Amino acid sequence: MAEITLNFPDGAKKSYEAGIKPIEVASSIAKSLAKKSVSAKLNGHYVGMNDSLTESGDFQLITTADDESLDILRHSTAHLLAQAMRRLPKFANAHFGVGPFIENGFYYDTDNGAGNQVSVDDFPEIEAMMKKIVKEDLPILSHEITRDEALETFKDDPYKVELINDLPADEPITVAVQGEHIELDRGGLVPSTGWIKHFKLVSVAGSYWRGQSDNAVLQRVYGTAFWNADDLEADLQRRAEAKERDHRNIGRDLDLFFTSQKVGSGLPVWLPNGATIRRQVERYIVDKELANDYLHVYTPVLSNLNLYKTSGHWDHYREDMFPPMDMGDGEFLELRPMNCPSHISVYQHKPRSYRDLPLRIAELGMMHRYEKSGALTGLSRVREMTLNDGHTFVAPDQLEEEFKSILKMTMAVYEDFNITDYRFRLSYRDPENTSKYFDDDEMWEKSQAQLKRAMDDMGLDYFEAPGEAAFYGPKLDIQTKTALGGEETLSTIQLDFLLPERFNLTYVGEDGQDNHRPVMLHRGIVGTMERFTAYLIEMYKGAFPTWLAPLQVQIIPVNNGAHGAYANKIKQELQEAGLRANVETKEAKMGYLIREAQTKKVPYTLVLGDDEQDNQTVTVRRYGQQETEKMTAAEFKDLVLKDVANYSRVTE
Repeated sequence: MAEITLNFPDGAKKSYEAGIKPIEVASSIAKSLAKKSVSAKLNGHYVGMNDSLTESGDFQLITTADDESLDILRHSTAHLLAQAMRRLPKFANAHFGVGPFIENGFYYDTDNGAGNQVSVDDFPEIEAMMKKIVKEDLPILSHEITRDEALETFKDDPYKVELINDLPADEPITVAVQGEHIELDRGGLVPSTGWIKHFKLVSVAGSYWRGQSDNAVLQRVYGTAFWNADDLEADLQRRAEAKERDHRNIGRDLDLFFTSQKVGSGLPVWLPNGATIRRQVERYIVDKELANDYLHVYTPVLSNLNLYKTSGHWDHYREDMFPPMDMGDGEFLELRPMNCPSHISVYQHKPRSYRDLPLRIAELGMMHRYEKSGALTGLSRVREMTLNDGHTFVAPDQLEEEFKSILKMTMAVYEDFNITDYRFRLSYRDPENTSKYFDDDEMWEKSQAQLKRAMDDMGLDYFEAPGEAAFYGPKLDIQTKTALGGEETLSTIQLDFLLPERFNLTYVGEDGQDNHRPVMLHRGIVGTMERFTAYLIEMYKGAFPTWLAPLQVQIIPVNNGAHGAYANKIKQELQEAGLRANVETKEAKMGYLIREAQTKKVPYTLVLGDDEQDNQTVTVRRYGQQETEKMTAAEFKDLVLKDVANYSRVTE
C-alpha cells in the first residue's frame, strides 16, 4: 500500500497509508482533537474530514477554536439552506446562484420563479426543515467530477451551468454531496449536517445575478450561524439593535427623507424634518470653518471634462463618473465627482504670494457619482451628495502644522456631536503594488513620514494601513463604528503633492520668484451631508440633541379653545428666540398626545392648562422621562437656549 507524508504546522512529519481520511488522522493524534476538527487543508486547499488523502504535503486540521472555522460553519449552513428549500414543495423547482459566507453570516442567491418568492414569513418553515436535516446528520463528502458530468448534474439549474462554463478548461470541478443534495463547491465544509446546530435566517433582499445590473434579479436570503447558542443570541440582539438604529427605518418613522424610483435611484428627497437637521449641520460646520479662517466659495456642479483629465480623476475614477455631456461646440461638461479641481481654479484665479499661505478654501460642494444601483442605501450610499469639502494650499514648511490644525478642529467637531467611538488610520501607498499611485518614491516616503511625525507629536494613537492611500498621496482616515458594528471612514485629511504639479500651481516666495510649488491638503470633516446625517440618525437612534432636533418643543394645550391662545403666545416667544416649536391642534386624549410627542422623540413637551395659563407657567416633560416639572415660561426659554448653546451636553 502506498504511503503519504503529512507535514504538520508544528514541524512534525508523519507517514500514513494513502487514502486515510483527515478524521482518522485527527483520531490518531487524540480523540478530543477529532471531536473538534471541522475541516482540514492539504497544501493550502480544503479537504473534507471524510475525504481521502492521496498525496503528501503540508497538512493542517482546522478546529472550532480557529477563527476560520466560523466561516466554514456558515458556508455549510448556506448549503443546508438550499437543501431545505429544495425539500419544500413551494421551492422544489428553485434555481440557485452562489451561497458564500460573509462577515456577519452567509447568503444564498435564489431564483424561485413567479409566485414563489421567499418572504420572512417562509423562514420558520425553512428553518424547521433545516433542523430536520441537521438531525439526520448527513455526511458531507466532496469529490472531483468531469466538466460533462457537472453539466449533466446541474443541467436544470442555469446559474450553475453558467458558472461551470465560465471555469477555465483545465480547472478541476468539485462537488459537495449531503444526502440527495449536490452543490458545486471548492471545499471548506463541516463533516456532516449534524454539526450545524445554531443558526437563524435574518432577511431577504433583491440582488442582481453576479452583481451586474443587466442580469436577472435574484432573491438573496441572508442568515447567520454560530458554534453555540449564546453567541447566536448575542448576534441576534445586536441585529435587533441595528434594525432599531437603521437610519432608513428611523427616517421613515420621523419623516426625515425618502427615496423613490420616480425621482431616481440614489437621489434622496429631504423632507422638512430631515432638511432641518441638515441645515443645522451645515450652519454649524460653516461657522466653525469661518472661525478657523476658511474662505467659503460656491463653484459649479458642472465643469469642463478637461479639468478631470488634468487632475487624473478621469483616468482613475472614470467608472464612478457619469457620462460627459456633449454641448455640441467641442465642449464636454461633466457632473463633478470631486470638488478639488474647482477649488484649484479658485487658487489659480489670481497670482498668489507666500503671504497668502496657508490659503484655506471651503465649500458645501455638490458632487455626483455613478454608484451601482445594487449598492445604493438610504442616505449612506447615494448618487448625489453634498460634501463638507475643504482644501488648504500651504508652503511645504507649513504642512505639518496645518495638518495638526485641521485634526484639532475635527476633534473639536466630534466633541460637539458627542462622537467618541473612533480611531485613527494612517493610509499609505501599497509598497507591493505601486502602479496605481503617483510615481514618485521620494514624495511618498517624505509625505508618509510627515503624517506619522505629526501624529506622534500630537501623542495620538493610530494604526497604519498600506494600500489605503489616495492615488495622489497618503492620508489620515478617522474610522468610526457603524450601527451594525462595522467600521467606515467619517473624516479624512489627505496630503497631495501631485495636483499642484499637474495644474502647475505656483506662488511667489520670499525671494520674489514665482516658481514655488504649494502642497494641497484635502479634508472633509463631517464628510457628506447625506452620510453624516445617516450616521447621526443611527448614533442618536433618532433622539437628537436639542440643538439638532427638527422640532425642539411640542406644546400641548389641554383644551384648544380655552388654552390655544396661551399656547400660541408661548410658541411665538420661543420662535422669536430662534427655537423650533409647534402647537398641537389635534383633538385627542392628553395621554395619547404626550405619547405621540415621545414617539416623535421631541426633546421637550409642554402641557398647558388652566393653572399654567393663570400663573404664566409651563409644565415640562423631557424626552424619555416620566417626571414633569413646572417653571415660568421665561425660565423654560432660558433652559432650552442653554441646552442648545451647550450642544446638549450633560453638565454638573
